Amino acid sequence: MSSHKGQTGQVTKVRVDSAIEQVYWTRRQAAPGGTVGLEVFTRYVGNGADLKIELTDNAGKGHGSFTDKIHGNHFWAAVKIPSDAKDALVASVKLSKHSLQQKSPGLLLLPPVQITNVTWDRKEARRGDTLKLTADVKGPPDGGEAAIEIYERDAEGAHEQVAKIPVTIRNKKVEAWWEFQYHDDTKDIPSAHETEKGYHPPEYFFRVAVGEVGADSGPLEFKDWIEVVLHDGKGNPIGGAEYVLYLPDGSQKKGKLNQQGSSIERGVPPGVSRVEFPGKGGPVSVPSGPHSGRGQS
Repeated sequence: MSSHKGQTGQVTKVRVDSAIEQVYWTRRQAAPGGTVGLEVFTRYVGNGADLKIELTDNAGKGHGSFTDKIHGNHFWAAVKIPSDAKDALVASVKLSKHSLQQKSPGLLLLPPVQITNVTWDRKEARRGDTLKLTADVKGPPDGGEAAIEIYERDAEGAHEQVAKIPVTIRNKKVEAWWEFQYHDDTKDIPSAHETEKGYHPPEYFFRVAVGEVGADSGPLEFKDWIEVVLHDGKGNPIGGAEYVLYLPDGSQKKGKLNQQGSSIERGVPPGVSRVEFPGKGGPVSVPSGPHSGRGQS
């Protein structure tokens, strides 16, 4: 470190030496295809100074380079590990204006991770269904750790995580069981006539994550049930009445009550439907699920 001596009351010019103090990866190991952080710390390097970072592996093969600027004597970047890098990855940092360069320690590269066949055991789920989630995983050894993350899909990309299940890789596969439940109020699901974009039922997907590498499943659609009950003004059931359900997706479904004056329609789109009893009044709004309603004649 630079030091100097001088008298007070006078200007003394001192030359300080710039330096790269540290270059390191934010993790010790990663798999090709994943992403890891790279940090650079410097001393006496001005804001906006240009730096260049070159990537090479242990075999000396180059894996590209990029340029950026440093601020506050600190730089951070997310680096995607090249899929064909071997053994270890080294980042060489150069500040040409300051004639400085330094290499990072080698980032140990795990075998490449390939995640395929990420699938639900069905395409639709009802309340209380137990679903099997599976995927094939190549690269990591048996006993390696992974995670299954379940999300409710959002059209704008702000997917909400509803569950995370730690799993272990066995025979190049991962699997988990998950009980589906819908905890929100189906009254809040817009019907086809309430939105310009049409009806969109709740939809789910899951992601298998091994380190920084992940792959997503296809969609899982939620199907619900509606109970239709009809009674007279005194509370007596009216059996055998025919009805028409106007479902939230814009479709219709016809049915007939049993002799106890009730009927359950399963596998319907979740949301608020309308039920009409021809010649007996209506329509009446009926939400799907546990809050299904009653009609009165």
